[in-house]
Amino acid sequence: MSEAPKSVELTAALHAYLVTHGTPPDEIQCELIDETRALGNIAIMQIAPEQGAFMTLLTRILGARRAIEIGTFTGYSALCLARGLPYDGELICCDMNEEWTNIGRRHWERAGVAHKIDLRIAPAIETLANLPQEPNFDLAFIDADKSAYIAYLEALLPLIRTGGVILVDNVLWMGAVIDPEANDDNTLAIRRFNDFAAADPRVECVMLPIADGLTLLRKR
Repeated sequence: MSEAPKSVELTAALHAYLVTHGTPPDEIQCELIDETRALGNIAIMQIAPEQGAFMTLLTRILGARRAIEIGTFTGYSALCLARGLPYDGELICCDMNEEWTNIGRRHWERAGVAHKIDLRIAPAIETLANLPQEPNFDLAFIDADKSAYIAYLEALLPLIRTGGVILVDNVLWMGAVIDPEANDDNTLAIRRFNDFAAADPRVECVMLPIADGLTLLRKR
């Protein structure tokens, strides 16, 4: 293992360069970003634009037709996933907040993907338990309460086909995962999940330094 990582520090200027030299957010996505930013500090929950572009591309590469999202917030990640699905694809979104998800609904309609999205306002664990317990999904995205990450993974694995992928957000937790002084509940939960996922024989695991850390789990 190299002592010096090949990744570079992502400054604001370098981030802007990175976004504009990929597939940048379109007008609808930019408006959703701006509306979410107006909510204040809570806007940090929205995924980064380069992560959204990556998720759209990965959805297409996988040929995914059915996907599940746990934690929708204002709908940017759902918009990105839905755009990667075919016209008759399906994305089940699990969230508890109608005020925030209603922002997403408006932008999904404008983007022409609302017909693909089945938003379920209920505890995600209940929604997952009520689905047919068969491996009918190609892709899942976890971005919700950190204390339940392991529970969400356990609930999702029976629903994901062999070769399907589960994406997990915030796995670097702004660097706190390696800070010995950081022992708050969320940091401890992320560490437990990261250790659990890396050792789970049911999946292949890779952690990528995209935005706040994104883990890809491929079901064996």
